Amino acid sequence: MRLPITVLTLALSLLPSSHAIFADEAYSVDYQHELLGLPQPQTTFFHRPRKDDKATLLYTLSDLGVLGAVHPGTGKVVWRQLLAGEAGEYNASSKGFLRPVEGESTVVSAVGGRVDSWDAMSGRERWGNLFAGTIKDLEVMETTSGDVKDILALYDEDGKGVLRLLKGESGNVKWEYHGEITDVPLQVSTNVEKIFVIALHGTTGAYNLKITELDPVTGKQISEHTLRSLSDVHSPEDVLLVGANSAAPIVAWTDKDFKNLKVNILGRSASITSLPLAEADGPITKVEIHAPHLIQSLPHFLVHSHSATSNRADVYHINPASGTIAKEYELPKLSGKGAISVSSQAANVYFTRLTEDECIVVSSASHGILGRWPMRFTGKDGALLHGASEVVQRTGDTYAVRSAVLTSNDDWLLIRNGAVDWTRPEGLSGAVAAAWAEIPESENLAKTLEAEAHSNPLSAYIHRVNRHAHDLQYLPAYLQALPKRLLTSIIGSGTASQSGVLARDSFGFNKLVIVATVRGRVYGLNAGNQGFVLWSSKAFDIPSNEKWDVKGIWVEQSKGIATIKGSKGESVTVHVVTGNVLETVAPGSDFIQSTVVVETPSGALFLPISLDGNLDEVPVDQAPKDNLVVQGKDGEIKGLKFDTKGPGASPVVLWTFQSGPGEKILNVVSRPPHDPVASIGKVLGDRTVLYKYLNPNVVLVTAVSEESSYVAFYLIDSVSGDVLYSVTHEGVDIQQPITSVLTENWLAYSLWSDILVTEATLPGSKGYQIIVSELFESAVPNDRGPLGPTVNSSSIEPSDIPNAEPALPYVISQTFLIPEAISHMSVSQTRQGITTRQLVCTLAGSNAIVGIPRHILDARRPVGRAPTPAEMEEGLIQYHPVIEFDPKMALTHKREVIGIKDVIATPAVLESTSLLFAYGIDVFGTRVAPSAAFDILGKSFNRLSLVATVLALWIGVFVLAPMTKRKQINERWATQ
Repeated sequence: MRLPITVLTLALSLLPSSHAIFADEAYSVDYQHELLGLPQPQTTFFHRPRKDDKATLLYTLSDLGVLGAVHPGTGKVVWRQLLAGEAGEYNASSKGFLRPVEGESTVVSAVGGRVDSWDAMSGRERWGNLFAGTIKDLEVMETTSGDVKDILALYDEDGKGVLRLLKGESGNVKWEYHGEITDVPLQVSTNVEKIFVIALHGTTGAYNLKITELDPVTGKQISEHTLRSLSDVHSPEDVLLVGANSAAPIVAWTDKDFKNLKVNILGRSASITSLPLAEADGPITKVEIHAPHLIQSLPHFLVHSHSATSNRADVYHINPASGTIAKEYELPKLSGKGAISVSSQAANVYFTRLTEDECIVVSSASHGILGRWPMRFTGKDGALLHGASEVVQRTGDTYAVRSAVLTSNDDWLLIRNGAVDWTRPEGLSGAVAAAWAEIPESENLAKTLEAEAHSNPLSAYIHRVNRHAHDLQYLPAYLQALPKRLLTSIIGSGTASQSGVLARDSFGFNKLVIVATVRGRVYGLNAGNQGFVLWSSKAFDIPSNEKWDVKGIWVEQSKGIATIKGSKGESVTVHVVTGNVLETVAPGSDFIQSTVVVETPSGALFLPISLDGNLDEVPVDQAPKDNLVVQGKDGEIKGLKFDTKGPGASPVVLWTFQSGPGEKILNVVSRPPHDPVASIGKVLGDRTVLYKYLNPNVVLVTAVSEESSYVAFYLIDSVSGDVLYSVTHEGVDIQQPITSVLTENWLAYSLWSDILVTEATLPGSKGYQIIVSELFESAVPNDRGPLGPTVNSSSIEPSDIPNAEPALPYVISQTFLIPEAISHMSVSQTRQGITTRQLVCTLAGSNAIVGIPRHILDARRPVGRAPTPAEMEEGLIQYHPVIEFDPKMALTHKREVIGIKDVIATPAVLESTSLLFAYGIDVFGTRVAPSAAFDILGKSFNRLSLVATVLALWIGVFVLAPMTKRKQINERWATQ
């Protein structure tokens, strides 16, 4: 008997030790692109967050109004603050400002009318102050003492410039200066001794530059003079530079032909120095000026001239004693585009020049090259647009440089001594639309199967045999990979592909997401590989002061293409795997309000809907089969159906819904396109059934009244136009988010309004609420309502009785209080609809996404009493008026996702799992299993232990079977 015991002991010793803690899937199945937006040249810099430290952080205020600090070594965000409210409220034309306070652990920002001071290391706000008007410039007032530096903030208030000096430690106003109402405030500058306010003076389209000198202690005007620039300056953008915090600050502009650069030294006189601009292989198209912003830096500046094919640079020195400007040296002309940035160390000024071929560093004092490195930079990364650099002198004449550069592909790179350290896909920020896409099957295989399906059986059989014989060449590779696949299935390595190979998986987790951004760029992300950016393509060139208003994305899964339509009628079609642009339609004069995918006799069709709610006539074979619900130019809701009796199909208005007097329709939602229902009824504890009201042709309309401060919700049948259910809430704050969702047989919406207690208003009490309503065919179990006996029913003619009323649903509603506003709602989706749905809510206040379980939102929860045993069997719990957003509900875990505009869901192959994708400023994706992952083994499951146990049992049976058989034989002989 020792042999089997020994064998079993050896087999069990191979099992791993037991684990007390199971590994969580957080941060493994979900992913996030923590984005800032495109860094702006005037608000991006390196700064020491601590005075005594040598290490610096990279700071920027992006085109989306996100202030952030990035670790230059890793490219990770250290901290960030959203200054512009919701995503999309800010763009580059808003002129946000960000300035470092040299020698202090502080950065100061200004957006709109607000000025804030931030701790440079932690990102915590030290103080903030809000003023009327719009910020025009922000500068730090340098001092010769060691006191906290004050802040200069220039505002445009009612067409008049107002300059305020704010205390650096509190943000309180020390003094104010009010300019003339006829002037356009431009910028402010200082040289410690004086403060200079620069304004545009004159009529619109032709301005002189007015320079007003102020006393920095009292803010009183000392003098003012005007620089003649009528023929050159037509807008604020024509002024290239107003130097600040310099021993010799300058104001510079060019003539309209880019032939001469005109410079005035502030505080010297009204004289203007004209510097000729040498052409670089053709006419100059753009001029940039780079100057230091430290009071102790040498008064040098660089003029960077661009032509269509090349660029060049000239370095000028200012003599403060004589007030003259002289050209010191020039950098050679180079082909293509390039970026130049300026950095300072004490009095030294360095210029870093980046091109596609090399990176060089020069001092402003002489033309000698301090450092040169070849650029390990590929053309696919795009052209270099602008950057911010930091130059460090190591030992002797050895220098090092690192530059944060923005490329034409909207990527932000950190280039260290010519090599790319990291890349941030900042162009992915500002997403306005997204859609799920399946990874296409092999195109050749699809064509082959289609050819076999349309041929005769004998030819198809011969073709298939030949194809299988041809596929034998892949058998060795398959057999070679088989051990690895078996080992992976045993030890477990996750279900999503992490190898970078784009391929479908058996669980349906590997999918693509097509994302369109406000800047006219389209991205393809691999949701099965941590949201890896597969490709990006430029669809349209969108001006910096405009946004791409995308109205819809349609993915044709069978063809592997995606079509994106914009509000101006423009559209672009891309391949979902490669991102290649297949077709582009330029913007036209016909604006559209939305798009819709409809089923027609000839297949699915992507239709635009005009601003007045009309659709164009289409061929009969392309007429939509179902009714459409659109919004008219006056806000009314219309039901359309295409008439196919004529030569073409034209839309006909079946019904019109107009909201009440003083109401404005805010939103219209319908059931998701994929919304399967697994059960037509809810089984109660006593085994009776409440039948669900499952009308697929319903829409939920939200209407608000700004005068009366109420909101009304209407549930409308889209076929007949009948109002099936309506509810009104009084005392609603219309400025707060009002969101809604409709799925299966229930709807939910959230708002800020009066709190009701037992159908009465609690005086003076308001709060955020979420209301859930469930729709049933009848209030009586096992009753199908008035349409129960009928086999078929129609929304237009609900019964045989003439002018019969529609069959209204029985509605059960319940209200819950929530701690903060919900900015967006959506619902999880699974393949068959068997899994319980989960309400997915975006919380803009806490920058999180939570999933509220369906049983918490059950409108049938018993009120004021404990549930009965029958109700407990249904899963009902006692009603509690408050839903706390428990951290366990947070789908984002500890992550902060900012500026989320929408969350889209798609089912996986597994019934338990739904895939979610959130987009806005940030991008976030995850998998949810509302009813738990009942059809897949988790990552914590010990597959090796299971295999070892089975093997041990098999060995035990193999060894013990002969012994047991021999024992039985011996027992039979012994009995005889």
